[in-house]
Amino acid sequence: MRLLTAVLRTIRHSRRLAVGLIILGLMVLLAVFSPLIVHAIGGGSDPIEVAAYEKWLVPGPDHLLGTDQYGRDVFAMVVSAMSVSLQIGAIAGVISTVAGVIVAFVAGYKGGWIDGVLSTFTGILLVIPTFPLLIALSAYAKNVSLFQVGVMISIFSWPFAAKTIRSQVLSLRSRPYVDLARVSKARDLEIIVTELLPNLLPFIGVGFASSALGAIFGLVGLEVIGLGPGGVIDLGQIIFNAISTGALTLGAWPMFVVPIVLLTLLFAALNMINIGLEEVYNPRLRGVAGE
Repeated sequence: MRLLTAVLRTIRHSRRLAVGLIILGLMVLLAVFSPLIVHAIGGGSDPIEVAAYEKWLVPGPDHLLGTDQYGRDVFAMVVSAMSVSLQIGAIAGVISTVAGVIVAFVAGYKGGWIDGVLSTFTGILLVIPTFPLLIALSAYAKNVSLFQVGVMISIFSWPFAAKTIRSQVLSLRSRPYVDLARVSKARDLEIIVTELLPNLLPFIGVGFASSALGAIFGLVGLEVIGLGPGGVIDLGQIIFNAISTGALTLGAWPMFVVPIVLLTLLFAALNMINIGLEEVYNPRLRGVAGE
């Protein structure tokens, strides 16, 4: 109950955060209920099966967004693809955030040579161009699953979260209540979990949102150049199909426009959440936003 009250109080302090959470919540609901929506669209049959309908049907009452070059319902494809894109964002976001939190707390709390080594390693990964490496990995890794793609993307996305959280750990570790916990003979892990971690949850949330967003757009980039995972339909693959088949010239504009609109909304929602959390927990930014 106390946690729910704190969350509601946080949302009330930032309209951007509230709007971002509403948009993201609606998209998550769409993804969660995507199997039911796809089943309803197909009327008992699979609307995204090859040759389910006629090819290149224009948008109409029977097919709200038309059909593609294989006779698949585009609306059903978009709904299913939204679920896949959010899944890849969740997988990469969780893995990269957990890795970033561990590195950040070890480096920031311990300090000394440990901080130096981990910070140097993190800095090296931050300056490495990640997308060319993802292209190389995807080109040589055959028959990769969605989870494996998420792991590959998370390998290069955790340093941002680690750097952001480490700076906050360095600030908090010298606070009086942390010194009091040390005097009370509390173990390092206990201090981190009970004293530092609760105060860093907003920054961890920012790191997760940034990592998830980077993973989603990373997958879209791989799909647009034809190097995404096989066997699944995501928003990037629909865009790739629209470009490669000239869907716009054939009147199948929803294949290109709708996925881009959804990606834009997702980008806007996650960025508003990031900015909203910064407004609430960063007094200087809150003062600028309020002017």
